[in-house]
Amino acid sequence: MSEKLRYALIGCGRIADNHIAAACQNADKLQISAVCDIIPERMEAVLAQLPEEERSVVKRYTDYQQLLEDVKPQLCAVATESGNHAAIGLDVIEAGSHIIIEKPIALSMRDGRALIEAAKRKGVKLCACHQNRFNKSIQKIRSAVEGKRFGRIFHGAVHVRWFRDEEYYQHASWRGTWAQDGGALMNQCIHSIDLLRWMMGDEVDEVTAYTDNLAHDTMQAEDLGLALVRFKNGVYGLIEGTVNIYPQNLEETLYLFGRNGTVKAGGKSVNIIEEWNFRDGLDDPAAVKTKFAENPPNIYGYGHTPLYADMVDAILRDREPTIDGEAGLRALELVLAIYCSAAEGRPIKLPLDVCATTDFAGRFGR
Repeated sequence: MSEKLRYALIGCGRIADNHIAAACQNADKLQISAVCDIIPERMEAVLAQLPEEERSVVKRYTDYQQLLEDVKPQLCAVATESGNHAAIGLDVIEAGSHIIIEKPIALSMRDGRALIEAAKRKGVKLCACHQNRFNKSIQKIRSAVEGKRFGRIFHGAVHVRWFRDEEYYQHASWRGTWAQDGGALMNQCIHSIDLLRWMMGDEVDEVTAYTDNLAHDTMQAEDLGLALVRFKNGVYGLIEGTVNIYPQNLEETLYLFGRNGTVKAGGKSVNIIEEWNFRDGLDDPAAVKTKFAENPPNIYGYGHTPLYADMVDAILRDREPTIDGEAGLRALELVLAIYCSAAEGRPIKLPLDVCATTDFAGRFGR
């Protein structure tokens, strides 16, 4: 490859360090050309990890439209408030750039579909940033699913048992709002919800759920969500997402239970394998647990780097990225279906046609 792809990051908040680090790890194919944030200090903070000579040539913008016009990036990541993902994403696509959008891809089914349709029309690649799919533990479990080692899978479960205090929501006014975020399921649990759909066959028949706000007076959306999912292939899924765990993040886990196998991925972000039992005896459980364990410094893990590598390869080879816009839309759809079921007090059939987080404004009296 004679020239690197011009890369830009829009949004320099909590997750931005992982995006810049992933771009650096793929520096043989990416040139960090520009960053954008409405707060200049955030740009300087996220660029601090770069050597001075590299940092000095990165352009800074407080207006992403100006960035798109001046830099004409070939790959752009959008890591702003969730409620702005769709509008900014559409502008990036219309500018002709390939795009990585942080989770969730959008906050409404309409906006999610609009992003996918726009990317197809413009001939650019759209990647939904569900980086936990690239965890070593998750890749190993997925290989067992594809190899049919479980036999018939009976059910799976995901649990996100984390802690967010009132200060977390007060620190950024968009967090926990229906217009810009959603609650524990949309923000903290959506990665696990993506994994559950992916592992269990993707096609959902029906969802029954409860959501509530039990501990956060300044938060509009849910701090607890519980759901039962029936998939079209006859398997079942359980979802638990909460930010009420005292005194700190406890775990993010994925279980799969089949006739011939039981697996548990755990740790702070499903980054280690805690149970690995298969009737076929093809591998040593202790060796698997050792080989496919990671110890990331935070809940975001190491998945952004391989996600970026996959996206760059998709661009260069003109193929779809492994985690495309449709995958992002499926994760969004399941969260919105849970919200619908909880609000309406009945099971919800999928596919979901029209739904948005703003449909639930005032749900908990806020």
